[in-house]
Amino acid sequence: MLGALPSPGLTGRFPGLAAAALRPFLCGFPGGRAPRRGLGQEPRQHPDSRLQLRLPEAAEAARLVLERARPSPPLRRFIACPDLARAVRTSLECGPARGPEPVVLECEPGPGVLTRMLLNAGARVVALESDRAFLPDLQSLENSLHGQLEVVYCDFFRLDPLGCGSVKPPAMYSEKLFENLGILAVPWTADVPVKIIGFLPQKKERNSLWKFIFVMYERSSIYRYGRIELNMFVSEKEYKVLTAKPGELRSYQALSVLWQTACEIQLLHMEPWSSFLTNSKTRGLAIPKSMLLPNDHLCLVRMTPRRNLFTGGMTTTNSSTFIHMVKQCLTKRKSKLIDKLNSWSPDSGSKLLRELEIPENIITGNLYPEEYRRLFEAMELSKEFSQSWLYDEVLENNRNINF
Repeated sequence: MLGALPSPGLTGRFPGLAAAALRPFLCGFPGGRAPRRGLGQEPRQHPDSRLQLRLPEAAEAARLVLERARPSPPLRRFIACPDLARAVRTSLECGPARGPEPVVLECEPGPGVLTRMLLNAGARVVALESDRAFLPDLQSLENSLHGQLEVVYCDFFRLDPLGCGSVKPPAMYSEKLFENLGILAVPWTADVPVKIIGFLPQKKERNSLWKFIFVMYERSSIYRYGRIELNMFVSEKEYKVLTAKPGELRSYQALSVLWQTACEIQLLHMEPWSSFLTNSKTRGLAIPKSMLLPNDHLCLVRMTPRRNLFTGGMTTTNSSTFIHMVKQCLTKRKSKLIDKLNSWSPDSGSKLLRELEIPENIITGNLYPEEYRRLFEAMELSKEFSQSWLYDEVLENNRNINF
């Protein structure tokens, strides 16, 4: 069985954005049927009553994608092979299920091969599809299942756009979307309430990872409603960055420290790029180039926020300061940490490093994520370091971020 998910909780938006008076467009039609409440609270299926949906063969799925392709569409990848869908489903399993049936948010299901595999495994699935061309087939499947599948015309990666006011689907505010799905907030220390499965957009992969970092540390957007678990296909080179260790100066970056501090990161599956279908009419693989890091695979990576992220001195109020401290330190990974500390508070670096038992000659690229957190919490309590040392750069960075 897919890992059980307690009564789901999820909603929110970026901080500072006004709530939009947007009525969700479910199944691609405004004001559609009344939304189902308490998704995921129905009793679990008996194993013998599970669905046995037919999975389209790879050639059939490929034909469907090509028939639905728009002129010059944004590049997307799909799981077309039933064997690959089965491997992914198996990778997502995490032991015996307990409590209510799981609810899974699947981003951009396209031909729905993985969708059917998840449904056959007993999962409750919300399919978030941004291309209207795929909606009729998904809606037909939804109408035949009596509540186990919900189809929503929505682009998950365009939730909570910057700005305020109404937005045009498939962009949406997460608050309205998940309110209509009956998904409720749970405390941060509660079990994972929702699992999200999909492919990070190739051209915005790095931006998406930064976007998730900011909203996670601020507990805004989807993370406002609990420790939302991401199960995302990312490029091998970005996976190497996410899991890089101190001393691996080519790959150890600010993203490495921030993701490892915030989440437990687990590699579930690796698959060559050639195993996936694209919506390119030339059927090209469109593999992104990588000069310094290996990039021969797509990696299915589970990113589960830590229960203890907001303990000690870390809060949603000061977390943006931590993010920018880490970014500043790792801009030059071979520079000495003490020099950076002294630039913020002259002659205070030696004392702080001695208190933390960190060598004074250490370079920023050799400091572990947990040491960066300890350093930040010590600086928060120190009289020598005032938060004003970062305010100007934090404000400048926020103005220049474009998701």
